[in-house]
Amino acid sequence: MRRTRAEIEQLDREIRAFVTVADPPAVPAPGPLSGVAVGVKDIVRVDGLPTGGGSALPPEALAGQQATVVGRLLAAGAYVAGKTVTAEFAILAPGPTRNPHNLAHTPGGSSSGSAAAVAAGMVPLAVGTQTVGSMIRPAAYCGIVGFKPTYGRIPIDGVIPNAPSFDTLGLYATDVAGIVPAARVVCDGWRGPGSAPATPVLGVPDGPYLAQAEPTALAAFEAQILALRAAGYEVRRVPVMADFDEVRRQLFTMNRYEAVRSHAPWFGRYGHLYRAETVAVIREGEGIDTSSYEAAKAGREEFRSRIAEAVRRAGTDLWITPAAPGPAPKGIATTGSSVMSLPWSFAGLPSLSLPAGRGAGGLPLGVQCVARAGEDERLLEWGTDLQRTLA
Repeated sequence: MRRTRAEIEQLDREIRAFVTVADPPAVPAPGPLSGVAVGVKDIVRVDGLPTGGGSALPPEALAGQQATVVGRLLAAGAYVAGKTVTAEFAILAPGPTRNPHNLAHTPGGSSSGSAAAVAAGMVPLAVGTQTVGSMIRPAAYCGIVGFKPTYGRIPIDGVIPNAPSFDTLGLYATDVAGIVPAARVVCDGWRGPGSAPATPVLGVPDGPYLAQAEPTALAAFEAQILALRAAGYEVRRVPVMADFDEVRRQLFTMNRYEAVRSHAPWFGRYGHLYRAETVAVIREGEGIDTSSYEAAKAGREEFRSRIAEAVRRAGTDLWITPAAPGPAPKGIATTGSSVMSLPWSFAGLPSLSLPAGRGAGGLPLGVQCVARAGEDERLLEWGTDLQRTLA
């Protein structure tokens, strides 16, 4: 449905997904996404609209060239419906957005507004980013589909950086079918899925990582595994990530170290305008030396190899996990935990969050599917049937 600016603003009065709303074009531009309205996270630069990064910094300080991802969407006939709320600089400090399923709960973050705007029917498509869990978690909390491609698959220029070794652009829609035509447009070198098996073998990453999910979410996940097996999927349990705590430490060592350097152009002059949560991240990063950072980078390469080897040995095609530790927490003071996305972001793997029933209080749950690096096309092809089974 093509909504007017007034309709979006009316729907957004309580949800507060948008920072700015733009008028739609009088005549849709031609192309594979002709007339598709897109919400764009407010760390992604769009010509003609200010970029604030969810912060109090003057927009002119954050101005720059329009992001390639936006240019590709516009060239395909889409239009930008507005800029969506982000946690400050896509780090931790949340914005005002509320979960459309229950306004007393967070929509997740940092891509809060993009996920909520799609879930509330304001736009059919939205752009977000993920450094650790900022695409997958909001998709799960808001009951929609979130696609985070392989690291580097979408050019990241024109985006305010958080940690460049992990920052990845992604897409939201209500179903996988809404993701595919946009992914074809924005991802580099998109191709057909090739000779993907019709039904992938699914792997469950047993061990300390999976134990990060809440007991109720794990119980729901086990029920989802039963449903997948009943639908004909083979599911194999694979012990992996016995050193999960070390993986987490290495990711945040890299993340915090890079955040300091990402904000070097602004923090010295505007640090007094940063929110406390962001300042704490930058101060933590200032205490990390280069040798610790380089050791964490080496750990990431070893982890990537180890995960790829686990997949090879187990003969699996996709990992499946809870997309978040549980349903959306109450309140909007935080955006929830990114822990279920953490190792896959660390490895740069493509991930897909699919709606998977309801949890406590009727709030949505999600299942995360993770493919091998570069197998984004297969991930989306398989995702269509998986979504149908999990719905």
